[in-house]
Amino acid sequence: MTNPLLDLPLFDIFAFLCFLSCWVGYTRFARIQAKTTNCIARCLHQHRIHWMYEVITRDVRVGEAALLANLERNISFFASTTLLVIAGFLTLFSQVEQLESVLNSIPFAVNASHFAIQIKLSLLAIIFVLAFFHFTWSMRQFGFLNVMIGACPIDIEGLNENLKKYAQQMAVVQDQAAHSYNYGLRSYYFSLAVIGWFFHPVLFVFASVLVVYILYNREFKSKAVRAITAGQIYLDIERDKRFPNG
Repeated sequence: MTNPLLDLPLFDIFAFLCFLSCWVGYTRFARIQAKTTNCIARCLHQHRIHWMYEVITRDVRVGEAALLANLERNISFFASTTLLVIAGFLTLFSQVEQLESVLNSIPFAVNASHFAIQIKLSLLAIIFVLAFFHFTWSMRQFGFLNVMIGACPIDIEGLNENLKKYAQQMAVVQDQAAHSYNYGLRSYYFSLAVIGWFFHPVLFVFASVLVVYILYNREFKSKAVRAITAGQIYLDIERDKRFPNG
């Protein structure tokens, strides 16, 4: 018996390796670059620290509860949507022959074998399973943050060093929850690149590189990054005025 993997064209394998390199490489690059370069993740982490500093000075925290509930609602939407997408892809496994005939009828599309289509559907299903795990873990971490906020004592002056350190740890938990949410969204971005593989490996490679370009520009070069960075400067100035010894 022949190995079905040997039936895959070499260029398809090369395209898949390029896709994997783009995803893993950009994830590692963004994580390392965020330590020294202003980006959405780095700047928002500083804002979260300021937010948690403000939390410890408030005796009524209804506003925080509403903001966190809104964040959790957005993540819950993506988590439930991801389950529906997974169910849709699993259904397509029973319609591979019809999908094969549709793809082979599209001009400029590479004729795909039955096994190749199953591999591509499996890749999409795996991506959305990973996205689901990221979204649900993000939801759980926001739940942990709610518990930490509920357990936090009140310090109106905001000068208690122990509570300030506690606020920093709350910001870390919130930051990790946001990272998980970001990884889930990133899975959606790269799943769109995989759709190009159904038509042609070259389109798959191009779409993978395009996704990296879009992500980089949005996370490191966008107007939102510049605005958030500028806002951080003003927050630092105002905090120094309020708490000159903090």
